[in-house]
Amino acid sequence: KSSPLSPQQERKRALTVWSKVCFAIGGAPYQITGSALGFFLQIFLLDVALLDPLNASVILFVGRAWDAVTDPTVGFLVSRTPWTRHGRMMPWILISTTPAVMCYFLIWVVPPIEQGKMWWYLLFYCLFQTLQTCFHVPYSALTMFISTEQKERDSATAYRMTVEVLGTVVGTAIQGQIVGMANIPCINSTSLTNSSHHSMHGNNSQILLDSKRRAYMIASAVISLICVLCAVVLFFGVTEQDSDGLKAQKHVSFRRGLRLVMSHGPYVKLVLAFLFTSLAFMLMEGNFALFIKYTLGFREDFQNILLVIMLSATLTIPMWQWFLCRFGKKTAVYIGITWAVPFMIVVVCVNSNLFVSYIVSVAAGASVAAAFLLPWSMLPDVVDDFKVQNPTSQGHEAIFYSFYVFFTKFASGVSLGVSTLALSFAGYVPGVCVQSDSVNLTLKMLVSAAPVSLIALGLLIFKMYPINEERRQYNNKQLQLLLLQ
Repeated sequence: KSSPLSPQQERKRALTVWSKVCFAIGGAPYQITGSALGFFLQIFLLDVALLDPLNASVILFVGRAWDAVTDPTVGFLVSRTPWTRHGRMMPWILISTTPAVMCYFLIWVVPPIEQGKMWWYLLFYCLFQTLQTCFHVPYSALTMFISTEQKERDSATAYRMTVEVLGTVVGTAIQGQIVGMANIPCINSTSLTNSSHHSMHGNNSQILLDSKRRAYMIASAVISLICVLCAVVLFFGVTEQDSDGLKAQKHVSFRRGLRLVMSHGPYVKLVLAFLFTSLAFMLMEGNFALFIKYTLGFREDFQNILLVIMLSATLTIPMWQWFLCRFGKKTAVYIGITWAVPFMIVVVCVNSNLFVSYIVSVAAGASVAAAFLLPWSMLPDVVDDFKVQNPTSQGHEAIFYSFYVFFTKFASGVSLGVSTLALSFAGYVPGVCVQSDSVNLTLKMLVSAAPVSLIALGLLIFKMYPINEERRQYNNKQLQLLLLQ
């Protein structure tokens, strides 16, 4: 129907480095806030807001479960959004940014009420997750609209993953270092034996607790400002392309689109495999701060150890991008995800040793990088495969991405809720110097035994994933032919 693409059209399809950088920066807010919440929200609710572990588990689980439910809803609404002069995804990103950062800030505020404290955190946590979904689902789907070239999209994804892992470093560094400057002394049993000492300790502890709460608010304000700046760079630096004639495209019903997407075998296998591996890393992430603080006993160093993990992950993203281009994405999954397993085992088997902890953190960071990069690098392959097999049914990118985000957030909700509930049953006591043996055993299970088992299950499912390098190349050629028709 149409002639081959002109040189001008070819140039339009090629992304500049500046466009890739701006696109990548847009992914930073999700990871900055996600790392701060993932590493520090549990410990904030327990040791700073002084919530009962059972109430904290309700907030973490319900908040993430609600967040997961909103993803398919937003994905459907995005897929029905008409094309505007800014595209279809960009208006969602722009409108949701400001209210999202306001809710994020209020998550880290301790309200001057005791009775309704749990409802405060539940409300603003759910609101933030909803608004963040309105940002992240369109942003994730934007991968398919910045270029029609598979190679360009893979390159942009590598830029994005590098910046996103850097975002986790920024989030971990800002939250950890600012909060770490206001450490609260723990309570030991001897300080409770003398009433006058206990009274004096109580007064000093309240002053230090207030200082800690202010530190969390300062950190959240800095993170909120960074998130706004990143959204502005994305909006002005990236042009959304009409890759499938979406301006004139007819909408299909959500039910039909969902049925098509969820019946696509490669997508289901990919999502299930990464569901279990994501759950593994989220369990480790959500409990690692408590594990370092109490089980290993490094109260003054836990934020630095977390920072080393994320710095290592940032530096190894380019290595994994080279590896998957050289040896294929499936091989990269097997090597990259299993790389973490020995270090998850070592960290709970060796005696508390700060040097060993840092070495393990550097090594584990490489696996975290693989877990970040590979799912987002492989999702476009699944979407391309779907387009080749269903050439008359296009425009489902938002559904593909929203349901993947749904499952990862569901995994996060399960990991946070179950782990906090497990700590409650084990007898976790906020603010004490030493936790019971049952709590330490539970933390070891949550950062080692459970994640290793989940990784094994995820990799078993991944063996059935059918898209190898040959099929990727075939799909790419077929899509190029479809564009020329």
